[in-house]
Order: sequence, then C-alpha cells, then structure tokens
Amino acid sequence: MYHRLLPLAGLLALLAACNSGPTETTGAAGAEEAAAADTTSYDPDASTDSARMGKTTGVMVGNVSLTPNKTLAQNAAASPEFSQLAQAAKQTGIAENLGGDGPYTIFAPTNAAFDKLPYGAMAGLLKPESKENLTGVVNYHIIQSRLLAMDLRDGQELTTMNGQKVKIGVQGGKITVNGANVTTSDVVSSNGIMHVIDKVLLPPQE
Repeated sequence: MYHRLLPLAGLLALLAACNSGPTETTGAAGAEEAAAADTTSYDPDASTDSARMGKTTGVMVGNVSLTPNKTLAQNAAASPEFSQLAQAAKQTGIAENLGGDGPYTIFAPTNAAFDKLPYGAMAGLLKPESKENLTGVVNYHIIQSRLLAMDLRDGQELTTMNGQKVKIGVQGGKITVNGANVTTSDVVSSNGIMHVIDKVLLPPQE
C-alpha cells in the first residue's frame, strides 16, 4: 500500500495535537512553587562528580549497559533503543553538545516512542529543510543541568534548551514529563543524567 508522507507545512502543529493530553492545574501556591522549582540554575560545577553517582555496572537499556564513564552521547548511541534519537541528535549537531562537559539532563524517548508519531512525521523532520524544527524538538527534551529523580517534584516546571518549559508530575512514585512516563530513571553519564520516556515531547506552538 502506498503511503504519502505528511507535508512539512503544519507538521509540528499536527504532532502537537496528537501529543496533547490533560494538563495538571495548580493553585496560586502551587504555581509559585512550580516557578521556584525551575532548577535550570544549578551550579554547572556540580556535574563533575556525575560518574561517581552511578553504578559501575551501569543501567540496562535495550540489553545494553549504559555506564557512568561514558557521555550522554556515547550512551545514547550505544543502545539500539535510542537509534532514532541518536540519529536526530547527530543530524542537528546536538550530539556534539551531549558529548561535551554539560551538565545536561535528557528525557530520552525510545524508538517505540518515536513509532507512536503519525506516519511520515519523523521522515519529514529528518529532511534537510526541517533541520530547525528538528533541532527545536530535540532540544525540548534537554535541560541544561543535572537532575536526578529525587530532584524532581510534582508540578515542577523546567526550562528546556529551546527556551520552552516542560512540566513534571510525581504521583505514587511514578514520574511523568508533559504526560510522558519515565520508564527508567537515573541513567548516569559522565556529563549528566538520562531519564527514559515512552513518548516524544513536542514543543507547544506559539
């Protein structure tokens, strides 16, 4: 059967609509707490001991052990679960940043998460003319600080690398980001932290 790729015009708007879900609401006190909880102002020097926080044996993702002596870029490239994320990060040049000093926290969608996007969406974003849009999507998954699961609080809002915010949910020991479930938390790398998620985060259209 012939499948037509989605046109680039309006692609992100369609993706955002498919990715939308219920939004938590908080009272005035909760809003103030969420604003105060934006932890992107963490001291970058705190990242120097990232590797020491992780287990030497690493964390298994996709039958591959992601170890704290490797950078985020190296760990993402090592697991077959992140091949689409690694491809997008490489094509946009963001992989070079994730191989640098950091610190970074990345909410990393698996290939299964990318497969939930409408047919043709990823192919459209990977076109050369869509590099700016793809860069915005990838950067929407990255926080420029080191955040372990214990640092995340319900209602917390974090500013991403593309300048827009994501909202954290913590209920019953489970963590979500913009409604996406964190399936594996605290995958420690030498320059930051990875939290595996089951849904691609899409920037809101302004």
